[in-house]
Amino acid sequence: QVQDVESGGGLVQPGGSLRLSCAASTSLFSIYTMAWYRQAPGKERELVATIASGGMTNYAGSVAGRFTISRDNAKNTVFLHMNRLKPADTAVYYCNAARSGIPLWDWGQGTQVTVSS
Repeated sequence: QVQDVESGGGLVQPGGSLRLSCAASTSLFSIYTMAWYRQAPGKERELVATIASGGMTNYAGSVAGRFTISRDNAKNTVFLHMNRLKPADTAVYYCNAARSGIPLWDWGQGTQVTVSS
């Protein structure tokens, strides 16, 4: 079973930036579309961004223009660069492989992002 480990979360002020990382334990990492999801307190988990094996990216409307997803296939790692953070971005962030937005692996522990002054 593939495992992924998210890191890089923390407490940041509104307008600040963070970079999240997710390392996956599979030698087939490069063939997967990878995705970042988030779950805010009391809300459903939502898809934030995806990056296909060839590098094509897609974003939820709420983060487009502020967040950038990228990947390093040599290190089996996907990143989420988050700029101009808002309190509404506060959530636990998870990565996963995805097909049509549907997660393929078991969930990792996630990483907490808190945006507050």
